[in-house]
Amino acid sequence: MDLKLKGKTALISGSTQGIGFAIAKKLLEEGAKVIINGRTKEKVTEAVNKLKSEHNGEVLGVAADFSNAEEVSQLLKEIPEVDILINNVGFFEPRTFAEISDEEWLKIFEVNVMSGIRLSRYYFPKMVERNWGRVLFISSESAVNIPAEMIHYGATKTMQLAISRGLAELTKGTNVTVNTVLPGPTRSEGITGFIHDLAVSGGNSEKEVEKEFFLKVRPTSLIQRFAEVEEVANMVVYLSSPLASVINGAAIRVDGGVVKTII
Repeated sequence: MDLKLKGKTALISGSTQGIGFAIAKKLLEEGAKVIINGRTKEKVTEAVNKLKSEHNGEVLGVAADFSNAEEVSQLLKEIPEVDILINNVGFFEPRTFAEISDEEWLKIFEVNVMSGIRLSRYYFPKMVERNWGRVLFISSESAVNIPAEMIHYGATKTMQLAISRGLAELTKGTNVTVNTVLPGPTRSEGITGFIHDLAVSGGNSEKEVEKEFFLKVRPTSLIQRFAEVEEVANMVVYLSSPLASVINGAAIRVDGGVVKTII
């Protein structure tokens, strides 16, 4: 299927690995110009070179740490315009609620929430002025199923839903859309390392650890496995395309059925 993305420019925050990198690959395959981002120039260069070795499309990289507002401002100067903005950068950190300090709350809010606010505040009005654009927030099923082991993370993901829907209200009568994607547990680098460490410490195989995870931690999962990053990227890239023009203000679950609510 031709998603009609040739000639479009996409910026994906936090895209040197994991879901963000998979999105970048899929967009390149569809003919879009891709700008990837990471915290350090070394990581960005490595990711750019990897993409260039596998694809003929145009790919650029820009380093910026989203916990640093000045670095974000510099990124906006370097990349003045995009057609597609994918707010993917973020991190999770299991912590007991009573032990989460004010500083830790502010740090996760700065990266997971303010990153999307700052980028959208800059690019969204330009999209509306041009009468075409796509803004996507990569949230999580944790936005709906707030995890007891990392309440601060879940709270930031819920905030993304509110921001996304609010921005969508500002697109009435235009060809700009704003949506949120809610992945479930996904086999990214962070999860792979987590599962490996648990397997080693418990003397089990990684397959056994994964099975136990879905039996005890995410028992509502219907697929009873981790999603692959490419499976999440497929949905994100479709929502980025002109073919998804009537999907706006939506929260699309790519969670393997973890969330049990119908709507």
